[in-house]
Amino acid sequence: MVIGYHASHEQFSPSQLLLYVRQAEAAGFHAIMTSDHITPWSKRQGNSGNNWAWLGAAMSNTSLPFGSLAIPGGWRYHPIVLAHMIATVSEMFPDRLRWIAAGSGEAMNEHIVGEGWPDKAERNQRLRAGCDIMHALIRGEMLTTDDTWFAVDRAQLWSRPQMPPVIFGAALSDDTADWMGGWTDGLLTVRKPRGELTKMIDRFRAGGGDGKPVAVQLQLSWGRSKEEARNAAWDQWRVVAASPDRLANLETAHEFDRETEAVSPEEMDDVIPLVTTGQEVLDLIEDMKSCRVDEIYIHNVSRDQSAFLDFMASEVMPAIDRTS
Repeated sequence: MVIGYHASHEQFSPSQLLLYVRQAEAAGFHAIMTSDHITPWSKRQGNSGNNWAWLGAAMSNTSLPFGSLAIPGGWRYHPIVLAHMIATVSEMFPDRLRWIAAGSGEAMNEHIVGEGWPDKAERNQRLRAGCDIMHALIRGEMLTTDDTWFAVDRAQLWSRPQMPPVIFGAALSDDTADWMGGWTDGLLTVRKPRGELTKMIDRFRAGGGDGKPVAVQLQLSWGRSKEEARNAAWDQWRVVAASPDRLANLETAHEFDRETEAVSPEEMDDVIPLVTTGQEVLDLIEDMKSCRVDEIYIHNVSRDQSAFLDFMASEVMPAIDRTS
């Protein structure tokens, strides 16, 4: 099983994240996952560097494989532009950008270009159309199309990788996972209680994803005490207490802060694991392993990333390597 580190662009500057991914590699992590935001989830997080500019530097500073979220629906990035960036990074660093997890996006990142924010059904249609364009271009085709969402006139990528990344589907609901099963190369989702996660993965496989890899982002809050971990989660990631439907439609960090202003620190106990020991992290990993997950990317939501990575190096990764 791959145990990776999630690099959170929303919480840290690009230069800080370069230091953290180097430390994650030294700590024994097997891979890196990155987000693709232009807006953080809260004013307290205070960052959102450009993921695609950052990936080249991050790969130069490490030897680990990477996976990245991407939104090909045509707001910030036309799928041609996104395919161009993906192909360029992959050509420079062969077999290092292992997967792209394509999602339908959130208003917070996409409304900024002034084209409005459609309902989920339209976002899914644009997602599928954008992925089809990226697939064709990265394969080397010259593409002309005039479908409902994108006009493409003799587009072609001239610098392409020998081993392009596969395209996972990023899903938060069972219905989306089911829909993605037949046309994506794998699934990316977030940690849920065992029963809910198993149900989602089963729906993905029943929808055509049988035999395809499943990756999960494991969000947790690490601290030297439960109180420290709880307060860190509340300060940095109380957005997890909001409903997924609301998350997709709020537009600014201020709106997210207003949406979650009534959430108390104690409520974090119910929505994000608070960990202080290596065994607690190992138990979470084992729980997801029982759901037949192939890759787990740990996102510690607290600000103290350096101490967390030291903790993982001493208390978690050696135990994982002994049992792998």
